[in-house]
Amino acid sequence: MEWYFFLLIIWSILLILMLMGMPVAFSFFAVIIIIAPMLWGIGPGMSQFINSIADSLMNFSLLPIPLYILMGEVIFHSKLAPDIIDAIDKWIGKLPGRLSLLTVCAGTVFAALTGTGIASTAMLGKSLVPEMEKRGYKTPMSVGPILGSGGLAIMIPPSTLAVLMCAVGDISVGKTLLAITVPGLLMAGLYAIYIIFRCVFNPSIAPPYSVEYSPFKEKLTAFSKYILPVGFIMFMVVGVIYVGIATPTEAAGTGALGCFILSACHRRLNINVIKQAFIGTIRVTVMIYLIIAGSDLFSQILSYSGAVTGLTEFALRFTEYKFILFVAMQTVVFMLGMFMNSLSIMMITLPIFMPIIQVLQFDPVWFGVMYLINIETGAITPPFGMALFVMKGVTPEIKMGEIWLAAIPYILLNLFMILLIYIFPPIALWF
Repeated sequence: MEWYFFLLIIWSILLILMLMGMPVAFSFFAVIIIIAPMLWGIGPGMSQFINSIADSLMNFSLLPIPLYILMGEVIFHSKLAPDIIDAIDKWIGKLPGRLSLLTVCAGTVFAALTGTGIASTAMLGKSLVPEMEKRGYKTPMSVGPILGSGGLAIMIPPSTLAVLMCAVGDISVGKTLLAITVPGLLMAGLYAIYIIFRCVFNPSIAPPYSVEYSPFKEKLTAFSKYILPVGFIMFMVVGVIYVGIATPTEAAGTGALGCFILSACHRRLNINVIKQAFIGTIRVTVMIYLIIAGSDLFSQILSYSGAVTGLTEFALRFTEYKFILFVAMQTVVFMLGMFMNSLSIMMITLPIFMPIIQVLQFDPVWFGVMYLINIETGAITPPFGMALFVMKGVTPEIKMGEIWLAAIPYILLNLFMILLIYIFPPIALWF
């Protein structure tokens, strides 16, 4: 069988299983159990299946994942989020679209604490949408900023998805965590600029209201108590890598320690919080590790079948059309984002893309930054972006069509950011 027919068949089976609702990990295992004996025989195929699971999960670069998840779980269960939002609120002032700007700032802060976009979206939606509706904010200025800024968790360390991408694609974890920071902050800046301009030209979309005066001393106290410690945690994750104190794996440990210290300082750390945090971490980690194990053997099957070699040879014919191939790969990710979750897209596309990236001599870290932005965009892309359904879940009174329309400006801003990084690589690589 020709490699492209094999690739089409195995990819189609995966997509069908996932669209039917089968969990990602089980979809991979189902395909592997069918295909592996066909390629290697029943005995050797099952041996390869078992050995591959052990080998893939003994990868040292996977160690930060449970620690990053633990960080988010500790912050979530210690209920520090509302206090952080109140502290940021005191510093916003009377800018146009005040509550929308608060959303972007809070989303950026939570990105440094949770490491997962879905958690940030749910947290912001529950906390801010009722207040926005009370103040007369229209859906584009209430739901839209939450969808945009919630996804910043992928782009600002600690990012579980970034570490997962590095593990699957064999990309440097430390370099990637440093590379995504500036683009993530720039994206937050783009969202804020868009909100201000839109509210200036259309004030009715976010009506101004009187703001209770906060003395400077009160602002400074709130900043020192709730916002400044977030900078400490960011240093514990990224700063220690940048100054050479710790490796990326050790930095995940220091970040988790920082979250425990922060919760303890606020007297929110108790047995119940610790228990819930560890249970949540174990559940999510097991799910992710199962997916990684399935994806690794899936990559081996692609390689053994000749699909990887065929794709590489195909890409070699078009090396002078690098931009076209780049756009094609990003378009595939964008289109899949309309129907699948981020993990599924990553596990299906990365084993296919990485050999092509090597042939085209793209910097894997540079490509990875744009890939992550596209993955983030997929989560808010209609009709089936996961963040859209999370938002509908926390705001059942808002129609799904309105949520889709609110997401469109932020999809366009994300695509603009990808184009900027492609034209100006130092945005991602100067660190």
